[in-house]
Amino acid sequence: MERLIERVIAVSRWALVPFYLGLVVALGTLFVAFLRELWSAVSNATSYSEHQAIVKVLSMVDLTLMAGLVVVVLFSGYENLVSRLDQAGERTWPEWMTQVDFGGLKKKLFAAMAAISGVTMLKALMKLEDTVSESQLFWLVVINLVFLAGYLLMALADWFAARAKQMAD
Repeated sequence: MERLIERVIAVSRWALVPFYLGLVVALGTLFVAFLRELWSAVSNATSYSEHQAIVKVLSMVDLTLMAGLVVVVLFSGYENLVSRLDQAGERTWPEWMTQVDFGGLKKKLFAAMAAISGVTMLKALMKLEDTVSESQLFWLVVINLVFLAGYLLMALADWFAARAKQMAD
């Protein structure tokens, strides 16, 4: 009976596949949004003020960071939870793609979220005179600081764990 339960649990990891396929579709929607931003930036480039151009570029950077985050979660999540990716004959794959463990994924996620939060805050700063209130800006700064503090605490915890392991060896 125990073996059957373990087998069912092991096979259940394949229930995650639709989620990862959904992330592929989400990546496509981010690509469409990026193309829309790019087209808008190029077609209206002569009429934009400096601030408007910067906000457009920041929007494209934001979408690019988010797409990168989706790719990291997609590959490392599938590799760690569902099945190993077969790299045979795939020399163009980045080296990290099959080497990101949960610790690395955690760091990449926090770093990406902090970067996305920072870009969002920069966009808000650029729109401060037009549409962003001081209260909204305050909360964006607080959220960004929370992400950064979480990232620092996670790095500190990893440092202590590595040091403890070093002392044990």
